Amino acid sequence: MAFLEMASEEAAVTMVNYYTPVTPHLRSQPIFIQYSNHRELKTDNLPNQARAQAALQAVSAVQSGSLALPGAPTNEGTILPGQSPVLRIIIENLFYPVTLEVLHQIFSKFGTVLKIITFTKNNQFQALLQYADPLNAQYAKMALDGQNIYNACCTLRIDFSKLTSLNVKYNNDKSRDFTRLDLPTGDGHPSLEPPMAAAFGAPGIISSPYAGAAGFAPGIGFQGISVPAVPGALGPLTLTSSAVTGRMAIPGAGGIPGNSVLLVTNLNPDFITPHGLFILFGVYGDVHRVKIMFNKKENALVQMADANQAQLAMNHLSGQRLYGKVLRATLSKHQTVQLPREGQEDQGLTKDFSNSPLHRFKKPGSKNFQNIFPPSATLHLSNIPPSVTMDDLKNLFTEAGCSVKAFKFFQKDRKMALIQLGSVEEAIQALIELHNHDLGENHHLRVSFSKSTI
Repeated sequence: MAFLEMASEEAAVTMVNYYTPVTPHLRSQPIFIQYSNHRELKTDNLPNQARAQAALQAVSAVQSGSLALPGAPTNEGTILPGQSPVLRIIIENLFYPVTLEVLHQIFSKFGTVLKIITFTKNNQFQALLQYADPLNAQYAKMALDGQNIYNACCTLRIDFSKLTSLNVKYNNDKSRDFTRLDLPTGDGHPSLEPPMAAAFGAPGIISSPYAGAAGFAPGIGFQGISVPAVPGALGPLTLTSSAVTGRMAIPGAGGIPGNSVLLVTNLNPDFITPHGLFILFGVYGDVHRVKIMFNKKENALVQMADANQAQLAMNHLSGQRLYGKVLRATLSKHQTVQLPREGQEDQGLTKDFSNSPLHRFKKPGSKNFQNIFPPSATLHLSNIPPSVTMDDLKNLFTEAGCSVKAFKFFQKDRKMALIQLGSVEEAIQALIELHNHDLGENHHLRVSFSKSTI
């Protein structure tokens, strides 16, 4: 429980009236707000008073534009004429998934974030992010450019965009306008539920330029990022991560519930098989079980080794085209995939892959953790025996129904090659069909998505 004293009685009434019909959530926890019997808070002797005062002073400094970063030349703290409030953000070394919500939590520390658009360009995850004020964009760039979101990975590269305003048409997992909660979700994306919408704030309720930081204390911490601006205002930024396995555990994070089972929908039942889903989702984690629904074969459950791998697979594969249909992946309500009982009719639709030799991530610290990329038209091939030629491999992919646009062996290691196909969809289908293909001489082809193009 906590007490919060507003600047005026009118502000308190406005806040209670707003949050009474729509319960706000912080870190997935519902927050209930009501009037107190106290007319005023006495904070003189509280141990947190010095910390709170420092936070308030930093907020005031940001609002007045007088805040200078430690170690930064003073002239860089001034705003340049015509500077854009829109930042272009590139995430390098994308070892873990970075969602729109994660970006919002990080950048809200420097001011009110109005809009975010995420996309993949040149095999790099990028975002455009618009602040309410160009000063906030300047400050965020100075503080965050070159920082890592997680330990030794997910590096932020930040520039000012030439755009001065973003046009967001849909509120979904790829784009969001925080001032327009009424926007449609677009092509089948889950909508923002009212509690979540309330948590992100509404226009007219939060007016402070620093409301992003004050209103949305993060449910997730980011190791590597240290924000010098607001001492103690947002608490320590910590994320426990195991360098040994390359997996991360996020305490109290609302965005990644601890569920490792995905519900995959809009599949093409004429082509999809449990083994096909095992191979595809296995690019992003170790798949333990797959179940295609008996009565609705365009839906399936995929159980990953852990919740982080499930999140990674969902982020990379949801929205991709597979066998002519746009695949959708969300976290399932099921905690595990049940195997059929003995004698129960299943038609081979449920498979247990927990002991499969094809798991890519069973070795702790495996290099495969460092080579996780979004689906792309260019595939990385490895474990190629010396006797197999370029024509052999091109023919293999052509016979699988692919149009080969380019091919090249690695100069220093002929066991590896890149092959560029006609589309991302072709590449996804080729990976499903040809990963672990027997090339002879006790060599099985290894196929993954490449970050490079030919």
